[in-house]
Amino acid sequence: MFRYASTGSFVLLLLLTGRQAAQADNWPAWRGPLGTGETRETDLPTEWSATENVRWKTKLPGRGNSSPIVWGNRVFITQADNNETRRTVMCFDRDDGRLLWQEGVEYTEEEPSHSSNPPCSPSPVTDGERVIAWFGSAGLLCYDFEGHELWRCDLGPQRSPWGHGSSPVLYGDLCFLNFGPGENEFVVAIDKHTGQEVWRADIPQPAEGEDTGEVGPENLDEAMKKRVSELRGSFSTPLVVRAGGREELIASLPNRVRAYDPSTGRVLWTCDGLGRLVYSSPMWGDGVLVAMGGWHSASLAVKPGGDGQVDDTHRLWRVERTKKSGIGSGLIYDGHVILPDSSGIVVCYDLKTGDMLWQKRLRAPGSSRGGTWSSLVKSGERIYLTNQSGDTFVFRAEPKFELLATNSIGEASNSSLAASDGELFIRTHDNLWCIGH
Repeated sequence: MFRYASTGSFVLLLLLTGRQAAQADNWPAWRGPLGTGETRETDLPTEWSATENVRWKTKLPGRGNSSPIVWGNRVFITQADNNETRRTVMCFDRDDGRLLWQEGVEYTEEEPSHSSNPPCSPSPVTDGERVIAWFGSAGLLCYDFEGHELWRCDLGPQRSPWGHGSSPVLYGDLCFLNFGPGENEFVVAIDKHTGQEVWRADIPQPAEGEDTGEVGPENLDEAMKKRVSELRGSFSTPLVVRAGGREELIASLPNRVRAYDPSTGRVLWTCDGLGRLVYSSPMWGDGVLVAMGGWHSASLAVKPGGDGQVDDTHRLWRVERTKKSGIGSGLIYDGHVILPDSSGIVVCYDLKTGDMLWQKRLRAPGSSRGGTWSSLVKSGERIYLTNQSGDTFVFRAEPKFELLATNSIGEASNSSLAASDGELFIRTHDNLWCIGH
């Protein structure tokens, strides 16, 4: 069951399974049960350290950028080995962190990526019966809860100088994936029971002479401007929302936001004006969808529920060159957009206008790296954000910034938190941590 946030409440919709979900406190996908980084839990820990309020930590076989998911007494992550040739799903016992099983595939062909983005960056997704993971060129694979492979789907090679990062999304009987970036880009729906492709929608390539947005700060030299102008692609994970009496699959794509009919792949509406480079996932709240571009790239807000080209009818605002934007995804809360900038600054925008209201730098004393790739997690009036040094900041989710706690565990991390049943799960390059009272 997916849960969508309307103004101050959860509207229940049967999406993940054809029946009601087993537990409301599961964290079944990247960004949680809502797909927006929100949890209805309010009794999560606010203070911990490398030794305080640690229920357990388990050594991992190598670095990784994916985030944990949780269902019942199982915790799942995706993980490549140290040689980065074997790509796997790891399943841990939630009570004590024991490794229950690790299954995957070998992929020895060359697959380009950035040194900071190893294989298995996409997080897995589960419906309580199966867990699905995307391993780039090695395919989309599905396992049962005992680690038995149910199916695999070969979607072709994934080629990008930065690799990939979009996580699969479950809706009813379908699994959606934003396959990109690179020359072979498309949004695809896979039958979660069989692994068969149901529909595919190609992502439009820029037309000759198309205005694809700004190329970065004015003080860049010509060589860097040329390089920046060639940056294009989407690492964004799609999001299912309900608007205008229907469900819409929203995808933040190069130069545009698109809504698809989840069942057929038919394009419902398109809003142009997004930047050519997209890292973060679309944000949804207060009836508004916000899509942020990547580095010095355009961003926009749009009301879903339209038909066709909606630039003039449903787009609320567009910022030509977003000065603060990042890799992690933000939140919409009480008329505000709260976003983590990759430099370690949290920014608050006005949802109606796109105007920046405030910005605060988060830095722990003695921390070696203040930047962040993580996404925000909201619990009640509190927001959690982990930086690349493994410091997690807890601050008040109000228009006026109020820092509540800074918690350091001393291990590098590019992942986002998972919250479930009063506990937080943190994936670093060294360990998987369970934080509890």
